[in-house]
Amino acid sequence: MVDPPFVRRAEAILASAAATATAPGPAAAPARDGPLAGVRVLDLSAYIAGPYGCTLLADMGAEVIKVEPPAGDNLRKYPSTIENESRAFLGVNRSKRGIVIDLKQADGLAVLLKLVDSADVLVHNFRPSVPERLGIGYEQLRARRPGLIYCAVTGYGDTGPMKDNAGYDQVLQTFTGICSLQGQAVPEIVYGSVVDYYAAAMVASGVSAALFERSRTGRGQYVGVSLLRSALAMQSARLVYTEAEPLAIGRDMRSGGITGIHPGREGYLYLSANTPHFWKTLCERIGLPELAADPRYASVRDRATHAAELVPQLRAALAQRTALEWEAVFGTDVPCAAARAVEDMFAHPQVLAEGMMATMQHPVVGSYQGFSEAVRFGGRAPAAPFAAPAFGQHSAEILAANGYTPDEIAKLRSLNVIL
Repeated sequence: MVDPPFVRRAEAILASAAATATAPGPAAAPARDGPLAGVRVLDLSAYIAGPYGCTLLADMGAEVIKVEPPAGDNLRKYPSTIENESRAFLGVNRSKRGIVIDLKQADGLAVLLKLVDSADVLVHNFRPSVPERLGIGYEQLRARRPGLIYCAVTGYGDTGPMKDNAGYDQVLQTFTGICSLQGQAVPEIVYGSVVDYYAAAMVASGVSAALFERSRTGRGQYVGVSLLRSALAMQSARLVYTEAEPLAIGRDMRSGGITGIHPGREGYLYLSANTPHFWKTLCERIGLPELAADPRYASVRDRATHAAELVPQLRAALAQRTALEWEAVFGTDVPCAAARAVEDMFAHPQVLAEGMMATMQHPVVGSYQGFSEAVRFGGRAPAAPFAAPAFGQHSAEILAANGYTPDEIAKLRSLNVIL
């Protein structure tokens, strides 16, 4: 529980600020459009799951204020070839304004509570025991702002023996069996922070659902998302255990053999030929129609069983062309893709046609391109994305828009309450 004198000090600061407040300063935020236009989100989270969940809310039109501690979001410190900023931070935190607040000072708590008074959503990824100690636990903020949607992102959930364990993407991958199934003989990490990004989608969907319910009832609520739930949800097709089978049973769903990555004369090609139509077409295009007519290879399971016979014939045929040439040969008739580098996505015609990349301006980095639209809503232009905030970039602007005078802002800076 937070120290009562600390809370009283914060409340006294708020009361004093309210008595001396002047007219609001700069506009609260750039104009946004989308289903969540008018929704204000306070993002106190760090790393990927919580922050990208808030970015998805921003994509849908919400105003998102990223609140960082004086040490900053640790993602800013990740390795990057971009000087003075992290590529990961830029990619995860687009379309947010940023403020730095020291919540361990009573003045800092008072600043945050004033922001809560006009917020619709608060998202954090503190361990379960931390928020109440800081004075921002769910019950503490609900008493102040009953309509608040309060989303907590944890590693393992709010209860149980592991609730206070630190949770990270690859830790949860290893814990929940993802790595064992990925590597089979030797566990392997699935790179790309898949658990984090799936949890981010759960944050966005959970908060959106809570906002919808609030529109009918007027009540806010607690929304709990954990990396454990994310990692298990991703494996729902494997996590089925019937009474008629032993617990330890093969759960690998890979069809194997034909479906997978194969070398061409140059480069690599992924093929998926699981339906009868795609299997028949694949055999015809590679010049081996007799394979499709052979009853021994009629089903995906049959082809996986006879992979040792089929794969050498397939690869001998694929060696006649490059991966990109085969991609053109198969066209829309056989699901496939030549293995590309992520850099190829910046100028790929399909990505450009869908408007998935945008150019943004950053005060430190300058101009950069980045992904910009995860969900498309028909009939309206998407909310224009803007760059992730530089550290403390909008602190003064946000405080001015919430009633703080220039002198009050200067004093908070001098006390290192804000940066």
